[in-house]
Amino acid sequence: MPTIESKNKKQNLIGLHIKQLRISQKRTVQDLADQSELSKSMISKIENNKALPSIAALVKIASALGVKVSDLMEANATISSEMTLAKEVQGNLSQTKKGYMIFPFAPNVRNKKMQPFIFTAVKGEVKRHSLTHDGEEFLYVLEGSLKIKVGDVEYLLNVGDSLYFNSLEPHGIMPESDYVMYLDIFV
Repeated sequence: MPTIESKNKKQNLIGLHIKQLRISQKRTVQDLADQSELSKSMISKIENNKALPSIAALVKIASALGVKVSDLMEANATISSEMTLAKEVQGNLSQTKKGYMIFPFAPNVRNKKMQPFIFTAVKGEVKRHSLTHDGEEFLYVLEGSLKIKVGDVEYLLNVGDSLYFNSLEPHGIMPESDYVMYLDIFV
């Protein structure tokens, strides 16, 4: 489980970057809310570290700001590579509102063309959902199994299975096994 300190550090970083980008573009909270199809209250909570945005919300905010999701999660460093130890992943997973635990890789690498995440989920804890956003996704199951519905097609993925899809298609992921861990790369 993530510590409160690590979770707050991640929230502070994301909220701060969103606020800095919005202000640098001379935009209001209401303008960003309207363009991202989120409430003004939610944008304010994210910017003021009262809420950690879902991946879907991050995608919408990034699109509204004209940046990549990775830009919202990056520090101001300009490094070209970043190693992550396995213990860093397990110690810094953050809970989402949909019931997943997530970890974003390479938050300090600028101008990434993709944003890789580790997702974990426990059967019965994930809320049914369907979302769409710009870009493409690649899933690779590391442990357990999951069902993913993309458009009207449902796929069952087990360890070692993968799926590449256009994320403009409505999609939702549910654990099939008691526990699942998978790599999800957003492009």
